[in-house]
Amino acid sequence: MPNVFAIILQRLLLGLLTLFVVSIIIFAAVNMLPGDFAQVILGQGATPEATEAIRRDLGLDRPVVLRYFEWLGGALQGDLGRSFAQANFASFVGADAAGGTTVLQQIAPRFANTMFLAGVTAAIAVPFAVGLGILAALYRNTVFDKGTNVFALTSISSPEFFLAYVLILFLAVLNPILPSLSNIYAGMSLGERLERSLLPALTLTLVVTAHMMRMTRAAIINLLASPYIEMARLKGMTPMRVIVRHALPNALAPIINVIAINLAYLITGVVVVEVVFVYPGIGQLFVDAVKTRDIPVVQACCLIFAAAYIVLNLVADILSILSNPRLRHPR
Repeated sequence: MPNVFAIILQRLLLGLLTLFVVSIIIFAAVNMLPGDFAQVILGQGATPEATEAIRRDLGLDRPVVLRYFEWLGGALQGDLGRSFAQANFASFVGADAAGGTTVLQQIAPRFANTMFLAGVTAAIAVPFAVGLGILAALYRNTVFDKGTNVFALTSISSPEFFLAYVLILFLAVLNPILPSLSNIYAGMSLGERLERSLLPALTLTLVVTAHMMRMTRAAIINLLASPYIEMARLKGMTPMRVIVRHALPNALAPIINVIAINLAYLITGVVVVEVVFVYPGIGQLFVDAVKTRDIPVVQACCLIFAAAYIVLNLVADILSILSNPRLRHPR
């Protein structure tokens, strides 16, 4: 077990280092975006004096390195800065200005909405994908197996916006079962939130199911030729019991990895789906912030996406380590 703890600690330190490097890339990339917020807010009639005054109020005239470390220090304390788009320029002077809205105030409800959508999708996609993978392994090389593989390849190959519009056409236009717009808001009942979130959740389910299903199928099939599986069959166990009780527990490591990666995608890759369904999540906020050159919001959204992806991959690594008996009980 000490060896396991050392491996986990190494993964955590590597994750922190990765997040630090990614934060540098995010800050540099966002500040290299074309356009200037001051010119966007002032329009075509912007004068150099007015543009420079707004840049000075927002701190954009200071050195990039200094602004990065101020942003990183604030982020470590939970302060992601103030939104440029919501700023009151008459009173916006430095970080303690009374005017404007903090980035955290803008992101918090949107992030909660995105997590709700990701949770609904995961609740549908994970059991569905693992179940399909088990059945495909059980009935491999049959019509069912070939059909599920065609379905998986089709969903993998189709872009999210295409799947979204197909579902809108069949489930909201031709057969008005679900609303085409996911305009949820605070105070809405859980039933209404689920109803309005179902179409984007189904879209994301189609996107992520294929990877999880194919990995489950491949991992189980690789174990079916093992001696202990043959022994279980000789004892008279049914094929389903052999897979569920003996093959599946030993195939958990790769399955956990692919599930965690796809759950990370549900948080980081929802931008297109949220825009199509006008879902008020962090992806929609990110697109709006890019349009208005709202640098603090763009940086915060990118940092949250990166942190979510890194954390979920760390969780996958740790769970894979803990589920490996050879690491937990070394000779």
